[in-house]
Amino acid sequence: MAQDIDEARAQRYIEVQQSAEFGELRAKFRRFVFPMTALFLAWYFLYVVLATYAPSFMATKVAGNITIGLILGLLQFVSTFAITMIYARWADRELDPAAERLAAHMEGGSLS
Repeated sequence: MAQDIDEARAQRYIEVQQSAEFGELRAKFRRFVFPMTALFLAWYFLYVVLATYAPSFMATKVAGNITIGLILGLLQFVSTFAITMIYARWADRELDPAAERLAAHMEGGSLS
């Protein structure tokens, strides 16, 4: 009996995964996350490359003991928090409603 329920549940998950609605949800997620990740990694690696190959530039003092390297390093934290907030807002507005519709279809037994 339990095995029949597990098999039915597994089949249902396969149906959901193969549905157009799930594919659109996955594509929507990837269209946001992959470019954002690439942008952040490029920014992070720029910092590492500058620190490695342009130490005199990074050591340039802006005010007192505050250097360009310190400012860029702190901006890494700022950009991380900004990306997190941007993603959370985007997910609340775009991703979560689509996921809720998919969950409702899955629970109701009908997929488009």
